[in-house]
Amino acid sequence: MDGLIELVRQFNSFVSGPVLLPLLAGTGFFLTIGYRFMAQRRIPFAFRMMWRGRQKSDKAGDISPFNALMTAMSATVGTGNIAGVATAIFFGGPGALFWMWLIALAGMATKFSEAALAVRYREKDVLGNYIGGPMYYIRHGLGEKWKWLAFLFAAFGMFAGFGIGNTVQSNSIADAMHHSFGIDPVVSGIVTAILVGLVLLGGIRRIGEVAGRLVPFMALCYFAAGIMILVLNWTEIPSAIAFIVESAFTPVSAAGATVWSAMRFGIARGIFSNEAGMGSSPIAHATAQTDSPARQGTIAMLGVFLDTIVICSITGLVIVITGAWQSGKNGAAMSAVAFETALPGAGQYVVSIGLALFALTTIIGWSFYSEKCTQYLFGVRAIKPFRLLWVLSIPVGTLPFVDLGALWLVADTLNALMAIPNLIALLLLSPVLFKIAREYWNEVDAEEKARREKRETETAP
Repeated sequence: MDGLIELVRQFNSFVSGPVLLPLLAGTGFFLTIGYRFMAQRRIPFAFRMMWRGRQKSDKAGDISPFNALMTAMSATVGTGNIAGVATAIFFGGPGALFWMWLIALAGMATKFSEAALAVRYREKDVLGNYIGGPMYYIRHGLGEKWKWLAFLFAAFGMFAGFGIGNTVQSNSIADAMHHSFGIDPVVSGIVTAILVGLVLLGGIRRIGEVAGRLVPFMALCYFAAGIMILVLNWTEIPSAIAFIVESAFTPVSAAGATVWSAMRFGIARGIFSNEAGMGSSPIAHATAQTDSPARQGTIAMLGVFLDTIVICSITGLVIVITGAWQSGKNGAAMSAVAFETALPGAGQYVVSIGLALFALTTIIGWSFYSEKCTQYLFGVRAIKPFRLLWVLSIPVGTLPFVDLGALWLVADTLNALMAIPNLIALLLLSPVLFKIAREYWNEVDAEEKARREKRETETAP
């Protein structure tokens, strides 16, 4: 077994490093330039579209555009925002946060592309539900000769969910509850399984409704606690940001890491946090009630902005300002030290409860992703057995004999493998994407110009 784990570790080091990171970053920057920095320039417009998308409509789809975004964010806003940021800083120093920001800005274009293609090439299953994602835009967009690539994505996505989206997350919940409240890990696992099972019984509509309420609530609570700390230490924020930028190009790290380590772990943890390019979130966006692929893509790219630029930045700045990055702790323990230092008696509970809620929603969001991958491979008859197996697998991550390190290793490897087919498809379909974006933004600009001219006419003497 040790030999097999070491083999997987070596394979993971190759796939997740020299192969995946340049492909992810390169795709993001290529699309960003192809869109002429549309994703970055249109952030205020994207927020307006998100706000308008809160209500259900008569457009084709199963859930509102807002709930589709919240379903996608339920899977991305998770342990990466608390433990992942701290891990990146532990191995790469504070400069890793700079590279997380950079890859997130490029990732906005990637996320736009994934969601736009998901809506463009989605279809209805025999149950009348809308389904889409990389396996569908690979098959329909690239043609039958690429079906093998769609199959690979679905297979990797199906198996990856049981690691990164299930047992790893339930372990995080159990660890947080045991550390702060003394709750037995297995009890936490069983309660989590029951809660998730109750949500899954309602399918995507129930998932969308739960995500639409729980994700904004938990994100705002964590955001409020982090902002409170930053406000109390507002004079240190400019120097902290300057230190982060300096550290991105200077070997400064509690672990003695290099500039390459800052870049590698910042990019890797940033991608893990927002999942831009992984191919998971477009599965949720394909269910949105919309008649415009580009409009849903515009809403989708906010997931990267809110996840990494906002939430991860709060965690990172608190860690740097409090000096917790030099504590010798790693992962969620470092974040807990940071919040407890700034908010004595309450900080560790903010992190523990936040981590538990983030992980819970990740389990719910990823259940849908893996289910749709399973459905693509085996048809709708596999949905009920999959849901049962998913719920039964949750407590496994809390059992004492489970090797969490090996579990993370396999999950990371499968995540990397599912990203590669998706990124290939995005590059090959980039001409389609550029056409979709160009036509949409020309239409939006024309409408805004007409409204502006109308206002000027009405206000003219």
